[in-house]
Amino acid sequence: MTEAQEKIRCDACPVMCYIAPGQTGACDRYANEGGRIVRTDPVVMLSHAVEAGGWVVPFAVRDWDGSPVPADAFVTGIGSGTTYPDYKPAPFIVSSHVDGADMVTVVTEAIFSYCGVKVKIDTDRFLGPEGAVVRVEGEPVGHVTTAEYGSQMLSLGGVHHLTGGGKAEGRITCAAMLALCNGEAVEMEIEGGSRVTVQAGRAPIVDGVQERRMRVGCGSATIGMFAVQWQGLVDEVVVVDDHITGVVSEHQAGKVIGWEPTGIKIKGHRSTPGRYFRVSEPGQGWGGTRLTDPLEILGDWNPKKGARPGLRLLMVSTTGEEFAYYVLDAGLHPVRQPLPDSLRKSVDLIAENCEPSLCTVLFMGGAGGSLRAGVTKNPVRLTQSVQGRVTRLTSGGAETYVWPGGGITFMVDVTRLPKGAFGYVPTPALVAPLEFTLPRDAYLAMGGHEDSIRTLVQSVIEGGEYPTSARVEPWPE
Repeated sequence: MTEAQEKIRCDACPVMCYIAPGQTGACDRYANEGGRIVRTDPVVMLSHAVEAGGWVVPFAVRDWDGSPVPADAFVTGIGSGTTYPDYKPAPFIVSSHVDGADMVTVVTEAIFSYCGVKVKIDTDRFLGPEGAVVRVEGEPVGHVTTAEYGSQMLSLGGVHHLTGGGKAEGRITCAAMLALCNGEAVEMEIEGGSRVTVQAGRAPIVDGVQERRMRVGCGSATIGMFAVQWQGLVDEVVVVDDHITGVVSEHQAGKVIGWEPTGIKIKGHRSTPGRYFRVSEPGQGWGGTRLTDPLEILGDWNPKKGARPGLRLLMVSTTGEEFAYYVLDAGLHPVRQPLPDSLRKSVDLIAENCEPSLCTVLFMGGAGGSLRAGVTKNPVRLTQSVQGRVTRLTSGGAETYVWPGGGITFMVDVTRLPKGAFGYVPTPALVAPLEFTLPRDAYLAMGGHEDSIRTLVQSVIEGGEYPTSARVEPWPE
């Protein structure tokens, strides 16, 4: 028998690898073992009754010894296999009883060409201009999108980067998304901005420096929260912020508590009293500005409006990481002085109210197309059922957010899934677990694959299309 004859063709994805004995396919998820295709990773089941560490039960073997499976075990799509080429039912269609109701959970791994990740990076530091290209290993993988309160946002992946560019772009985009979704660190460079290392659930690293704090609020909000803490201790407070710099003597919060005018002049665009836009270009300095010396945003002090020698000024950033204390001299010039102990508490209070800086990674995919045929013979009915909230969609057991409108477009926090939940195929595309849970009668009414429904015990005994084992893990916290 020739080597070519010994190879077996795997049909679990569009690549259709020929796999030699003892070898895996291009995705490392399927292998040729003893002349048959097997799944290299175990199917993951979740249970509230299982302690951390999990345990393994035989799966897809006829000599199963009857070892008990937790009664509340939930079969996830992790390791289950796909429906590709989608004419066949999903690998597992499991019946269960929940609070006396007959339910069905349809389990599969979905191959996503139409997918991406949304990254939230808690930092005031300037990462790059909105719309700037994000690169990994020199290849474009996404772009900077709108900044949100205390966070910078990236949109990575998507079908155009996966399949619309060169081979290197698609391969690196897929690899970067896979790493991010599986909780690994990825270093990326933003055109016109910074180098950022992103890892879900960890603090971002910006230009080699690990961020510590998410800002308590914009400069105006900080004034509103802490004006009373400063009253009587200092004559003026400026909270420096790239977006909205606050000035306590002019701010409504200061006015309400009787703060006296100081004759301060801020170089910037005055929005409303005590609130200034565009005091500086964005950057790595104070409050997300380019400033290393906050005095750059001050103009001449006006003695006719309250400026006087001895006037005390506190300038502080929105995280409390940068602060400086000044006293006006005889020429009304701010002279830096040590921070009085009486003001240290207020600066520490700002820092105390800042949350830890973290990266959040949301996987986003369109669960449309032909994968729905693995659930029902009439695919549009699955879409209608999910949008109508009859069918509950989870990913690796984790709750998802399903976008309104057409299709099944969902997002899931990758830290809510068990480790290693995501895979890939070199088309290139990501592979993500999906579970559709709905009442049995609703499943049959939508044209579900009734003949493929099995109990949990039957699923354990008979397994899926490809032999493997099963790992039972606790539900992620």
